Amino acid sequence: MSQKNRLASGGRIDRSKPLTFSWNGRQYSGYQGDTLASALLANGVDIVGRSFKYSRPRGIVAAGAEEPNAIVQLGATEATQVPNVRATQQPLYDGLVASATNGWPNVESDLMGLVGRVGGKLMPPGFYYKTFMYPPSLWPTYEKYIRRAAGLGRAPREKDPDTYDSMNQHCDVLVVGGGPAGLMAALTAGRSGARVILADEQSEFGGHLLASRETIDGKPAAEWIAQTLAELAAMPEVTLLARATVNGYHDHNFLTINEDRADYKGGGGRPGEVRQRMHRVRARWVVLATGAQERPLVFSHNDVPGCMVASAVSTYINRYGVLPGQQLVLMTTNDGAYQTALDWEAAGGSVVAVVDTRPNPQGDLIDAVHARRIRVITGSGVIDVQGKKRVSGVSVAALGPGADSLAGPVTTLRCDTVASSGGWSPVVHLSCHTGSRPTWDVKAIGFVPGPTRQRQITAGGINATYPLAQVLLEGINAGQEAVAKLGLKPVEVVMPQVSSRREGKAMALFYIPHSRPLTRAPMQFVDYQNDVTAAGIALAAREGFEAIEHIKRYTAMGFGTDQGKLGNINGMAIAAKVLGKSIPDTGTTVFRPNYTPVAFGAIAGRHCGALFEPKRFTAMHAWHVKRGAKFEDVGQWKRPWYYPQPGETMQQALDRECKAARSGVAVLDASTLGKIDIQGKDAREFLSRVYTNAWAKLGVGKCRYGVMCGESGMVFDDGVTSCLAENHFLMTTTSGGAAHVLEWLEIYHQTEWPELEVYFTSVTDHWATMTLSGPESRKLLAELCDDIDLDKDNFKFMDWREGTVAGVPARVFRISFTGELSFEINVQANYGLYVWEKLFEKGARYNLTPYGTETMHILRAEKGFIITGQDTDGSVTPFDLGMGWAVANSKPFSYIGKRGMAREDCVRGQRKQLVGLKTRDPKTVLPEGAQAVADPKQPLPMDLLGHISSSYWSANLNRSIAMGFIKGGLERMGETVYYPLPDGRVIEAEICSPVFFDPKGERQNV
Repeated sequence: MSQKNRLASGGRIDRSKPLTFSWNGRQYSGYQGDTLASALLANGVDIVGRSFKYSRPRGIVAAGAEEPNAIVQLGATEATQVPNVRATQQPLYDGLVASATNGWPNVESDLMGLVGRVGGKLMPPGFYYKTFMYPPSLWPTYEKYIRRAAGLGRAPREKDPDTYDSMNQHCDVLVVGGGPAGLMAALTAGRSGARVILADEQSEFGGHLLASRETIDGKPAAEWIAQTLAELAAMPEVTLLARATVNGYHDHNFLTINEDRADYKGGGGRPGEVRQRMHRVRARWVVLATGAQERPLVFSHNDVPGCMVASAVSTYINRYGVLPGQQLVLMTTNDGAYQTALDWEAAGGSVVAVVDTRPNPQGDLIDAVHARRIRVITGSGVIDVQGKKRVSGVSVAALGPGADSLAGPVTTLRCDTVASSGGWSPVVHLSCHTGSRPTWDVKAIGFVPGPTRQRQITAGGINATYPLAQVLLEGINAGQEAVAKLGLKPVEVVMPQVSSRREGKAMALFYIPHSRPLTRAPMQFVDYQNDVTAAGIALAAREGFEAIEHIKRYTAMGFGTDQGKLGNINGMAIAAKVLGKSIPDTGTTVFRPNYTPVAFGAIAGRHCGALFEPKRFTAMHAWHVKRGAKFEDVGQWKRPWYYPQPGETMQQALDRECKAARSGVAVLDASTLGKIDIQGKDAREFLSRVYTNAWAKLGVGKCRYGVMCGESGMVFDDGVTSCLAENHFLMTTTSGGAAHVLEWLEIYHQTEWPELEVYFTSVTDHWATMTLSGPESRKLLAELCDDIDLDKDNFKFMDWREGTVAGVPARVFRISFTGELSFEINVQANYGLYVWEKLFEKGARYNLTPYGTETMHILRAEKGFIITGQDTDGSVTPFDLGMGWAVANSKPFSYIGKRGMAREDCVRGQRKQLVGLKTRDPKTVLPEGAQAVADPKQPLPMDLLGHISSSYWSANLNRSIAMGFIKGGLERMGETVYYPLPDGRVIEAEICSPVFFDPKGERQNV
C-alpha cells in the first residue's frame, strides 16, 4: 500500500503508528495524525466526489472546515454511518471506512458526468423553477431521479446505537479559536484568574501555526504551542476543548459547542461511551479568534482535481508530510502565497511558475522566491486549466488595466497542480449569528465583524489582522479587555518575540477574465459544492435578481454544507461587477447557525427515546392494566381508552360505559388534565387578559369555563378555572395542551405584561383526579365524604369545596363534561389509587363502571361540548363554535385575540360554523373528516361546504350523531347536506343543533 505522495520526513504525523482505511471499497494506508483528506492525497487519490448539479469530477481543494468537495459517507454499518462528513476534518483511525457520496457506477467513471459537459446550457440557474412542471402526476418520479442524481450523503435508515449527551456550562470568558490569538487571549484571561473555556474545531490547538515554519521566541512555533498549552492545562479554572466546534452564537452570550468525543478515533456504540457532546455555554464575555480562510480565484475549469487553495497546499506539506503533486503553478494576488512555492520546492516538488496578478510585486517572500530562481510571471493570470480527471496544464495570459481583460498572448504551462490565492476572508460567521451584519474593509479586501450588542471582543484574523506579531498582540489585548470588563485585575503578559517581514500591497481581484466573454467562457466556478458559476451569477442579475440575497437563492450560492465559505465573497464581487455596484453597496448574505453540520443525535443529546417522549402514567395505571383497559396516548399520557369485558367488542364496551354514565354512576380517571396553579395580586387581571370571558367577579369557591385564543382570534385551548382564594386560581387545560398553555402564559407575562405580579406552577402531576358521573354519583360520594355538604342547593353546579374523601384531604369540584350530575375529586397523587379503590369498594352496590376516553368523547358529543384540537383546527373563533356567550367584549382591558376576531375575514358571512348533523339513516355513522357538499352530482371539483370533526354511535340516543363545520351553518338549521365517500356512497344528513341530549341542561343541575 504505497503512499506515493507521502514525504519521507516532516509533518506532525506519527510514522511509528501506521493505519489502514477503506475508501470506496479499496484499502489504503496512512498514519496517526492524518486526516482522511491528507491520507487520500498521500495515496494519490485525485477524485473524491462528483459535483452536485453537473456531476463533474472533484478533488480536495482546502484543508479545513471550508472544504466544499471532499464530503464523504463515513461508517462501515448502516446504523453507524454518518453522511456529509468533511474528509478534511475527519481524523484518520485504523479501520476507518469511507466512500464518496455520489457517482454511478463509481466516482471515477460517473455516467452522469456526461451531463457536466453540456450542463451549463441545459441546467442554468433557476432551471428547476422552469422545468419538470408537467404533468403533475410525474412529480414523484422527477423528484426521485433528481435527488438520486444530485444528492449528497445518505441518511441511515437504522436506529442510531450511539450515545450523545449535553452539558450546561458557565464561564467568564469563552475564547473561540485555538490559534495564536486565541491562545494568547486564553492565557491572559487565565493568568488573571478568570474562568475560561478555550474551544477549537481542530484536533490540536495552534491554528495556522501547526503548518507554519515561523518561530516564536526563537523556537519553532510548535514548541511555543506546547508550552502555552501546558500552562493553560495546569490552570484549574481553564477548560480546553479540542475537536469542539462552536456552531452557534445566540442572544445573551449563549453559545453551543459540539465536541467530538469518539468519532475521531472510530469509537461510538460502546457501552458508556459518548460519541458527541453538546456544550451549552453561557459566557459573560466572548473572544472571537476564529481567524480567516483563504479564497481561491475564479478562472475557467478551476474545479479540475489538482486545483487547490495555496495555504492548503502548505498545510498538507508542513503538517501532514504530503506533497499533493509534482509540478506546481501558483497564482496569487498577494505576498503570502509565495510561501507555498517555497514549501513546495523545499519538499522536492517542481514550481513551474508563480503567476502574480500584480504588475510589480515587492516583498521579502518574493525576494526569497527569486533567490530560488523560481519563475515569476507578473501582471498575469491563469485563465484556463487543462485536464479532465486531473490538472495537466494551464493557460496563462497577461492582464489588462484593472484586470478586466487580457492584454497579451496565451501561454501554456504543463503542471499537475494549481494553487491559487485571492486573499483572505475573515471568519465572521459566528459574529453574524445574532443579527450583526459584517462590514466591508477596503484595506483588508474582506468583510469584518460589524457592530454587535453582544459582549463580544474580536482578535486576530477575524479582524483581518494577519502578521503574527499583531495577531499575538491582539490576543493579549482581547484577554486583558475581557478581564477588565469582568472587574478583575489584568495581569501583564510578555509579548512573544517574532520576526517580521516586508510585504507588498495585495490586489483586490476575485475573477480572472477569459478570452471569451464572462457568459460564454468555459465554466468558472464560484461555489464548488452547488456548481454556481460566474456566468450563472451574471444570468441571475440579467433576469432581474439584484439583491444579493435573491441572487443567492436563485443560484443556490452558499446553500451547501460549507455555507459558501470559499465562494461567497467571490460571488458577491462578481455580482457587484455585473450590477455596476461596489461590494459594500451590493452587501453580503448573513450566516446562520450551524457553522458546520451537526448530527441530530448531538442536538438531541440523551433526550431521545423515552427521555424525549416519556410514557406518563396516572396513579391508577396499575388498576387499569389489571382490569384489562385498552390505552391510547394523549399528550404522553397513557389514558384508558375503554374497558372491554370478556367477549365484548369495542363498540359493545362503549355502549355499556355510556349507558352506565347516564343511568347509574361511572368514573373516569381524569388525572391527565393539565393543571396550572396561578397566584399573585394580579392573577385575576391576568386571567381576564388571556381568557375571552370576564373573571373580575369570580368568587372564592366558584369555577368558570374559559376559552383561550391566539392573537389571530382563533381558539387554541379551553378549560375550567377555579377560584381557590382571592388571588389564587387553579386552571385546567386539555391533557395534550398543558405544556403549551403554560409556555404561552409565561411568554405573555415576560414579554407583554411583566408589570403584573403573577406566578405559574404546573401541578398536573401533583393531583390525581377522578370524575364521578351519573344520577347516582351524589349518593356514592356521600358514602365516602362526610365533611362536605353535597346538597344541590348548597353545592351548586360550578362550585368547588374542600374536605376529605375516604379520609384523604381533597378538593371536590362540581363540574361536568358529560352533562350529567358530576363530581370531580382531586387528591394528592400518592393517594390516588387508594381513593380510587375505595370508590369501587363503596360503588359495588351502585354498579360503579369505569369508562375511558372514547366514552368521554361520545358523552360530551351528545351534549355538543367541543374538544380543542379535534373540533378546532386553528381556524375557528368562539363565534364559529356558537360560543359567543364566552366572549366579553366589554372588559376594560382587551383580551388576547380580540383584534384578531375583528378582522374582515373573521366577521364575514358564510364562515364555517360548528353544527350538529343527523344522518337520514340513524344507523349510518359519518366518518370523521368527510366533506360536505350541496349537490352530490356536481362534477369534480365539487364545491365543499365543510367537514365532520366528531362522529359517533350513541347508545343512549340509539342513533349516530356528528358535529362538523358548515359554511353559514348556524343559519341553515334543518337543511340537508351530502357527504360523498371514497367508496362511492353518499350519506345524507340534516343540519341540527349540536346538543343532542338533554338540551336544557337539567341533568347536570339535579
